[in-house]
Amino acid sequence: MTAQEEHDRTALPDPALLQRWNATLRAARAGREGPDPAPYGRNLLARWAEPQRRYHTVDHLRAVLDRIDELADLGGEGGELELVRLAAWFHDAVYRPDRSENEERSAVLAEKALAEAGLTPHEIAEVARLVRLTITHDPAPGDLNGETLCDADLAILATDPDTYGGYTAAVREEYGFVPEEAFRAGRATILRHLLNLPRLFRTPYGAAAWEERARENLERDLATYEEEKAA
Repeated sequence: MTAQEEHDRTALPDPALLQRWNATLRAARAGREGPDPAPYGRNLLARWAEPQRRYHTVDHLRAVLDRIDELADLGGEGGELELVRLAAWFHDAVYRPDRSENEERSAVLAEKALAEAGLTPHEIAEVARLVRLTITHDPAPGDLNGETLCDADLAILATDPDTYGGYTAAVREEYGFVPEEAFRAGRATILRHLLNLPRLFRTPYGAAAWEERARENLERDLATYEEEKAA
């Protein structure tokens, strides 16, 4: 084991994720020459481990990557999978709860880093487009890359009630600087928006496996906020 590998094993929040990053970037380059992927991966993992994060952490990154794999393996969806995976790595790489331009800053980071890392202009543009798509989670019909990333990012909504409860608690911690009444009002608005969407999940697998449970969680969550407001 090299000194750098030993450092990664002991210092990184999940060294196995660094291996996944290395494999993804190499696969995206499709045999083309480029710099060592590892320094880029270490930089991204350090970003995902920043202290202000409570939900948008390395655990969230891992979960999104796992759901992309699930969609590809079980649902047959995926599109340009390596580009979708790269977009997952970058989609919350810049994250400050008190800012509204996180997705744009993350997309710009992707454009700069992936140009240095040896991707083509088309590949860079597609990754950046996907990162920006997570602002709305509203891919156009037939946008297989976008559908896959957005479904994977929203899959937390379809988890069991305890896991979903942990997600909502972590989100509240990230926005701890927001007064309780304002947070409840804002959160209720987001929940109503999601519930009013004709479909939360756009891939056939996501719609079949995740839609019903996600709506149950969202409805229960919204009812809690409405009860608190009425009290």
